[in-house]
Amino acid sequence: LHLSIRRQRQMCIRDRQEQFDQALADSKTLPERPDNLTLLKIYGLFKQASSGNATGEQPAMTDFVARAKWDAWNNLKGISQDDAKQQYIDLVNELKG
Repeated sequence: LHLSIRRQRQMCIRDRQEQFDQALADSKTLPERPDNLTLLKIYGLFKQASSGNATGEQPAMTDFVARAKWDAWNNLKGISQDDAKQQYIDLVNELKG
């Protein structure tokens, strides 16, 4: 029974990774370019899903783009990589229409 539960979990993780990989590809061919806030959300979810919590120092206020991207990522601190993957998948699917 323990092995069966473990195998099911591994299959779910594999399925989610495949869906995430597909969402990554789909994000590059969306019918419309998302607005900047949505692009930041996509970026933050991608970074959280692929790297976990934000690392390094927050960029200076004068580096607007880097600061906005880092903030979007850091705002997701504490969300598991698996949950971030699912949120990324859901958001890209919503944007696909």
